[in-house]
Amino acid sequence: MKPRVRFAPSPTGYLHIGGARTALFNWLYARHHGGTFVLRIEDTDQERSTPKSLQAILDGLAWLGIDWDEGPGKDGPYPPYFQMKKLDRYREVAEQLIAEGKAYRDYTTEEETAAQRKAFAASKGLTEKDDLRRAGFKYTSPWRDSKEKRDQPFVVRFRMQPCGERIGFDDLVGGRHEKPDEDLDDFVLIRSDGIPLYNFGCVVDDHDMHITHVARGQEHINSTFPQLMVYRALGWTPPAFAHIPLILGQDKEKLSKRRHPEADVRAHQQNGILPHALLNFIARLGWSHGNDELFTRQQLIELFDFSGVGKANGVWNPDKLLATNQHWIKAGDPADVARAVLPYLRDAGVPEVLADERLGRAVKAFQPRAKTLVEMAQAIKPYYLRGVTIDGAAAAKHLDHTGKELLKKARALLEATADWSAPQLDPIVDKLATETGAKKGAIAQPIRVAVTGGTTSPGIGETLELLGRAETLHRIDAALGN
Repeated sequence: MKPRVRFAPSPTGYLHIGGARTALFNWLYARHHGGTFVLRIEDTDQERSTPKSLQAILDGLAWLGIDWDEGPGKDGPYPPYFQMKKLDRYREVAEQLIAEGKAYRDYTTEEETAAQRKAFAASKGLTEKDDLRRAGFKYTSPWRDSKEKRDQPFVVRFRMQPCGERIGFDDLVGGRHEKPDEDLDDFVLIRSDGIPLYNFGCVVDDHDMHITHVARGQEHINSTFPQLMVYRALGWTPPAFAHIPLILGQDKEKLSKRRHPEADVRAHQQNGILPHALLNFIARLGWSHGNDELFTRQQLIELFDFSGVGKANGVWNPDKLLATNQHWIKAGDPADVARAVLPYLRDAGVPEVLADERLGRAVKAFQPRAKTLVEMAQAIKPYYLRGVTIDGAAAAKHLDHTGKELLKKARALLEATADWSAPQLDPIVDKLATETGAKKGAIAQPIRVAVTGGTTSPGIGETLELLGRAETLHRIDAALGN
């Protein structure tokens, strides 16, 4: 059977880089095996879930090129794909468990539950802020064996019946995981407002959507054990699980939205990272294929499997991300890179630029050296402006009396050039060097400073071709004070 996998984010903020990698691994597994990638929105946190956050997640996935086969905007055979549209289904399953004696209605108030915790803490010499569960606290409901129905709020709890066995599963990444069934208490399935908790909602959804493999972060390992109990109680076959290692910041702490700006996928888009470069980079944070570092999208699809995912956490390396991005900028088709750099040029103040042949030539000129699309946009921007601001130090060094005299001679030769193309413009420096006996650098640098404002640029012919005849002569005249 072909796999059905899912990515199930909560729309409570931007697309986190860890979530993007989880989506990527699921997407790659589905594409590798010809399966189905489902996008499901777990929007049960009504206080924090917002349409803006949902759109940020959808936009982030679209920018990365992680397309879904079923989900928002792409209905499949097992809708709905939003948990809040499925509350009746969760209640139906919960009622089935209650009828079979595997769950119960708990009418205990929050105050009564708090009193139980307080009493336990006092008996152990602890405070309620301590980790009472680690100290052995297990909630005991007075309603556990009651079948009474009351007209008052209640939660639905799973009725654990420990029998001294070990609950376990074979993880596709981490191997065998087990824990004693007595470690689990009567966990909540549905809150008093009718909204399911994660350990119940995801089980119902994964079963209903015929999910065969669940790949998610390592932080969900402990959640798997109560989920397995729900699967068993309902007589459903659980999916295969793959728990992916964490992504850590440079401080070796888990990437946090509060402490790590790099946790936001949007930040990398704004910083001029190519979407594929980011995918390549995060794929290597946890997955490997030999010692290879660089992969095309098709190679990732062909090579990915959970057997290549390691157990060690990945550590964010901004230098490696920049190196990966520089590689894919340099290796990209100039037309594709031109389309990618277009919005950054517009943000830089070049509103009327088009992804045309001229921009393609400019991109090709800067591809070998640009590390980001922002950097490339800043390098290209001067070629689309009228005039240029010349760096003072560059002018002092290269536009002194001697430099300007050579620049005047170069201008005359340039103006007389009929074919304004790099192959015809480059020899002008050689010709002038022969005529004057000056070194080529002494001729090229005054031209370069005059037309670009600085001392670095592509070759002179390429630079002048990008600027065009009129703008080149205009800038030289300005540098000469004409």
